[in-house]
Amino acid sequence: MKHISILAISAFITLAATAQQKGGDKLSQDKAAIKSMCGCQDVTFEYTETFPADSSYKPKGYHKIIDAIEYVTVASEDPHRIVLQHLLIADSNVIKHWTEDWQYENQQLLTYTQDNQWKKVTLPAAQVKGQWSQKVYGVDDEPRYEGSATWVHADGRHYWEAASDAPLPRREYTTRKDYNVLHRVNHHEITATGSVHEQDNQKVIRANGMDKVIVGEKGLNTYNRTSESKCQQAKEWWEQHKAFWAVVRKSWDKIYGESSEINLQKKVNDEPLYKVISALEEKAFRKELAGAELERAVTATLQQFSHNTALSLQR
Repeated sequence: MKHISILAISAFITLAATAQQKGGDKLSQDKAAIKSMCGCQDVTFEYTETFPADSSYKPKGYHKIIDAIEYVTVASEDPHRIVLQHLLIADSNVIKHWTEDWQYENQQLLTYTQDNQWKKVTLPAAQVKGQWSQKVYGVDDEPRYEGSATWVHADGRHYWEAASDAPLPRREYTTRKDYNVLHRVNHHEITATGSVHEQDNQKVIRANGMDKVIVGEKGLNTYNRTSESKCQQAKEWWEQHKAFWAVVRKSWDKIYGESSEINLQKKVNDEPLYKVISALEEKAFRKELAGAELERAVTATLQQFSHNTALSLQR
């Protein structure tokens, strides 16, 4: 562990030094922090409910998932945007996990309302000056949640923290019906061995424009760097599939750009989104579908499931 710690610190110092050599500006520091969350990592997911709003509610107990390995890589990058892709290795299988889309001084946020609905919100330029928005997408790059905040580099610490509303987490959305919005406070911080994603959440019943908190929740996802050889399978999988997922992200970007609202359907023609996307991915992998034909098929699928509402100047 001590050896990994030294390597981790060395990696971040190198990134920070490179940033300073390129001008010493904070933007470069921010990028270095975001990209330092990449690599092969042992991951532990921990959650527990905390303080109930009603004494009759009994908080659910401590839940921990260990022995997970996650590979995080830069899926795409330009001067003001960095997309990180998470790949989970479980039971000798590679699973495309969540996606982080970091955008600098982004004014267009897709905010969750309730019941699988998101609404576009435009923030003033002055409000997002120097900030990064983190858009989190699910396994099919469908919307999850988004927040905007400043990366802080002070007293030897490097962290980002923002609040946002989100749908139920995957660990609960098939088992819980007693709340419909998870209000999240997400804290990402670089550590000596990797990074942590700390959460201070509230489980909320939202109805008729009113919110009722039922209980708080604490979450801690710990990422510790490990040998890159443990992620070789994920690296090879990503090389074979990244072109397909670039098409998916491009199609979603088009929908987000043209829509004021997203209403995500759980099923279309009695099939969930992940099954339809998986079928298209398999066809692309076998080279049965490619180029413009693949883009049309992916876009048509996402439009069916997103039930998007076109932007109007009258709104």
